[in-house]
Amino acid sequence: MLKQRVITAVILLVLFLLALFLLPTLGWAALVVIMVMQGSLEWARLSRLSRKTVSVYLGLTLALILGIVWLDTQYPGQLESLHMLIYGMSALLWLIMVPLWLMARWHVRQPLLMMLTGWVLLIPTGLAMMDLRIQNPWWLLGVIGLVWVADIAAYFSGRKFGKNKLAPNISPGKTWEGVFGALLGVTAYVLLIVWTSDLSTNYEALLGMLIASWGWVGLAVIGDLFESAIKRQAGVKDSGTLLPGHGGLLDRIDALTSTLPLAAMVILLQRVV
Repeated sequence: MLKQRVITAVILLVLFLLALFLLPTLGWAALVVIMVMQGSLEWARLSRLSRKTVSVYLGLTLALILGIVWLDTQYPGQLESLHMLIYGMSALLWLIMVPLWLMARWHVRQPLLMMLTGWVLLIPTGLAMMDLRIQNPWWLLGVIGLVWVADIAAYFSGRKFGKNKLAPNISPGKTWEGVFGALLGVTAYVLLIVWTSDLSTNYEALLGMLIASWGWVGLAVIGDLFESAIKRQAGVKDSGTLLPGHGGLLDRIDALTSTLPLAAMVILLQRVV
């Protein structure tokens, strides 16, 4: 199982890097649209939407994400307010609604609410992947790399040392030792970035980056737990079977849905201010 996970991860990493640095802007946008639609399909299945409702949901999702791409191509760099609104909805979801959702152990069955949640989950993520790449592909890679490092460190530290369950009613396999391993992993990741950059003597910037990275680990954990809660509600182990050894696309981007939009919002705020 581990061998299959590693092989799939390496192939995905190579393909992602090639797409990130070689695809033209519209090609990257097309790839993001495909990812959003695949994630939406998996979300619809987890939400137990009827066949007719799934068709409506996917059609509206495609219209929304294509509409955003079209507006960005027609008015490049002029839609900061719209982007901030979309990222603001994502921040509201992850900083307020999802923690309440998890603590209350809500089992939501209303199709409309699940559809709205799916849009706020996936559309800001797709938009962030486009915005961050336009600003600087290395920024996008840096945020995704941080989440990957946290995920890998949590996986191995949890397997080796995991004893204290993080949220046994939601995801029995996750432990506090895994969280601490993730924090150590991203600390080393940030220190490596700082050491290889011109920030090595800027201790204020280093402290800020470390605090931000620890906060991002918290967001990643929330994203991971939320998808686990939805899968438990749906009675399935994985969101799909797209990726051998990993499950569906949502199983791989769950932590990115809670981190990328907020990272893009912070960068956009700095640019606007």
